[in-house]
Amino acid sequence: MAESNSNTGLKRLRSHYRLVIMNDDTFEEVVKFRLTRFSAYIVASTVFVLMIGLTVFLLVLTPLKYYLPGSGGSSEARRELQLLKMRTDSLEQALKYRDNYFNGIKKALGAEEITRDTTLLNIPKNSITND
Repeated sequence: MAESNSNTGLKRLRSHYRLVIMNDDTFEEVVKFRLTRFSAYIVASTVFVLMIGLTVFLLVLTPLKYYLPGSGGSSEARRELQLLKMRTDSLEQALKYRDNYFNGIKKALGAEEITRDTTLLNIPKNSITND
């Protein structure tokens, strides 16, 4: 019984079919193919492998690889990026120090009104006398 099932499967793979592409308006046959399921499988597999190969070729050998996350290119570019990041961080820190310095000078010269909050003062209660 198992032998007949495998035999019919092989027969179906090798039996011939006709694929006809027709013009819808005139019903004229444009293209017709005579093929088997096995040949259709081979053609589909070949197209699939070629598409994968073309995609890999485009991503590996062209500048498209720089648009993929995680493939930042060469190690030199990565080092340059780290150096630029460190410089940016140090410039931000220097800018913050400079702003604090200028704000302190403005306060010392009286350019800004200083608000004083007396609620934070620790005044001892026994220093207040009721005479």
